[in-house]
Amino acid sequence: MSYNGSGTFQINTSGQPVVTGTIISSTAFNSLTADLATGLSTAITKDGQTATTVRIPFAQGISSTLATDSTSTGTGSIITAGGVGIAKALYVGTTANVAGAVTLQSTLAVGGVATFSATPIFSALTASSAVATDASKNLVSVTNTGTGNNVLATSPTITTPTISTITSEAATNLTLKSAGTTAITVNTNQALGVGSSPSFGTSGQVLTSAGTAAAPTWSTPLSSVQIQPISASVSANALTISASALTLDFRSTTLGSGTVTTVSGTPANLVISSGSTLGTVSAQQSRIIVIALNNAGTIELAAVNISGGTNLDETTLISTTAEGGAGAADSATVVYSTTARTSLPFRVVGFIQSTQATAGTWATAPSTIQGYGGQALAAMSSLGYGQTWQALTSGNRVSGTTYYNTTSKPIQIAVSASGTSSAVTITVGGVIACQYANGAVTSGQWNASAIVPAYSSYSATYSPTFLSWSELR
Repeated sequence: MSYNGSGTFQINTSGQPVVTGTIISSTAFNSLTADLATGLSTAITKDGQTATTVRIPFAQGISSTLATDSTSTGTGSIITAGGVGIAKALYVGTTANVAGAVTLQSTLAVGGVATFSATPIFSALTASSAVATDASKNLVSVTNTGTGNNVLATSPTITTPTISTITSEAATNLTLKSAGTTAITVNTNQALGVGSSPSFGTSGQVLTSAGTAAAPTWSTPLSSVQIQPISASVSANALTISASALTLDFRSTTLGSGTVTTVSGTPANLVISSGSTLGTVSAQQSRIIVIALNNAGTIELAAVNISGGTNLDETTLISTTAEGGAGAADSATVVYSTTARTSLPFRVVGFIQSTQATAGTWATAPSTIQGYGGQALAAMSSLGYGQTWQALTSGNRVSGTTYYNTTSKPIQIAVSASGTSSAVTITVGGVIACQYANGAVTSGQWNASAIVPAYSSYSATYSPTFLSWSELR
């Protein structure tokens, strides 16, 4: 008898099975008992006397009623001296107690609470870094900033945090406060844009919105603007005119409309190239008016010689000629800008006063740079404003000599002559403004008077006898 390889014990010893009427021989019986002994010795005894010599397959699994929980390698339902290989899922009804290390070669899914009696070690994390979860809910290391304790949601205590940069984000009930300053509070999810360092502006300034895509800025209210910030310098025989950040109100491009447009910005520099005289005269003081143009929401600079008589009362539109950069901007009656513009609203923002040895060679720094605000130019340039009549002698004024009105506003002159065939002629800006003559009259006194625009030239001729020359200046 023997096992058939499938676990069935077969009775196939010689003389077996026993047939009725057959004499039982000792040989057949002894062979039977030997096979039985071999079969029993091959079987696993329930009292644990035998040990298997090969792996035993349990088609239906192993079920144990032992109630003892495993607390060591010598207790529990299954005890093995080697490793345990499980081809399918492992189900543990209560607590799994593993005395040694556990190596997982795939994903560990925990449906309940995982309790670690000792600190777990995650090799994928970076030492001395905070831990957070990424988009896939994996544990990742994050960089710590600063020192101290963690901040909890309820009544946190934060000690002097240092914030290097605040970018533009939505903020609700955010209060910023710097030492010695009044707090700035932003409510209702307003956007707060702050540069590399917080700024609280200067006295009298207010926060001005720059639109939804830009951070608000500090600016001075238009009603308090008295002097516009302009500057000028000479280099390589050229004059460079600049302006700092400006916020100006401009009239509408439609003269029949009273709509006002407020424009803010820092205009590009305007360069009056070497050789461009702007109509100035060598060795004579001149005044160049600085103008701000509203070119479709962009502030641009322009300049004009005040002696040219250009209307600058800000009630009209102005057209400009490109300076050109070739030293050919030579007219006192033309407004020059970097790029030619047509019919734009404008504001007078200041003037530059200088005297150049050679007109067009801008080598001497301006003697005066003055920013204007509002209608200051119109008020200060009006005839009779801060002026008095002054009597000049024949030594101060010579017949036929050209003089210049350098007072920055119009003046009036009055000249008298007497004698036989006397005559008086006043010329302003190269044009005869007033002329009187007595013809064949044997004697008499003749007077002439004219207004001279700011920075314009003028002269008077008289004969034969000088009586008086007076100027309202």
